[in-house]
Amino acid sequence: MSSVRWSPLLLVLVLLATGCADSRTVAIDEVPVAVESVTTTEDASTGTFRVDCGRNEPRHLNADNMVIAPGQPFGAHHTHEYVGNLSTHAGSTDDSLAAAGTTCTTGDRSTYYWPVLRLTDRTGHDEHAPGGGAHGNTGEVLPPAKVEITFTGSPVSEVVPMPRFLRMITGDPAALNSGRGRAVWSCTGFEDRRTDRYPECAPGSDVLRTFDFPSCWDGRNTDSPSHRAHAEFPGSNGVCRPGTFPMPKLRVRVAYAVPAGRPYAIDSFPEQLRDPRTDHAMFVNVMPVELMDRVTTCLNTGQTCS
Repeated sequence: MSSVRWSPLLLVLVLLATGCADSRTVAIDEVPVAVESVTTTEDASTGTFRVDCGRNEPRHLNADNMVIAPGQPFGAHHTHEYVGNLSTHAGSTDDSLAAAGTTCTTGDRSTYYWPVLRLTDRTGHDEHAPGGGAHGNTGEVLPPAKVEITFTGSPVSEVVPMPRFLRMITGDPAALNSGRGRAVWSCTGFEDRRTDRYPECAPGSDVLRTFDFPSCWDGRNTDSPSHRAHAEFPGSNGVCRPGTFPMPKLRVRVAYAVPAGRPYAIDSFPEQLRDPRTDHAMFVNVMPVELMDRVTTCLNTGQTCS
């Protein structure tokens, strides 16, 4: 008897249509409260710098990834949502980003982006397009209700400025296979409950995605072949590995007003089956040097700035 081979596209459609993906969801009140373990020392840089870049009101979307697949249109195989730099696409360069407009009120031309979230019981505008339905990412894109961008310091030392045009990724778009995901899902009002599954939020609470970026820089490079080796995460005690330098820690939070009871999923590579563990985000620092200096000073002097 011959065996049946399922394509990744067909399999994800079947999972979403039949509800067989229920193991990927969890009620937020069933998620245990997280315990914070990092101790702040007297040398900590305790400031906070917030950047307001809106929530992608211009609806800047594409299936490119200039960090992972530069120069390759539709190279992401899923659709990304952007705030900040208005020009970001597969062919973007340092010069083109520096010359572009921005949605950020501070003049920050950095680009911040992540996979879109879709309501999977609706037909999307890109049902047959690359990055959309053609790659298994069906459904109606749900715009964010809120995007928060925050830079914080180190719990154990001062920080050095991020280099301009630094590229970073957090999370693993291939986490279904690699097991190295950093997805953090929660609900507004329940931020101390974190999971790597799609949360079912209480009435009036929004679905929340949190992206924490690496904060230890190698002191030389703005990118690396793996797109990770030049910027690392600190140890569990908040200390950067010898030979690396603590820099401002970027956190991006994205909230969505998912209607009660409606199924949703993020975009992913077709073979990753839209698994919530594959959540990830990218960042390219295009802050003017003077603005990054302001950020660093704010953090190192313990201020709250914006």
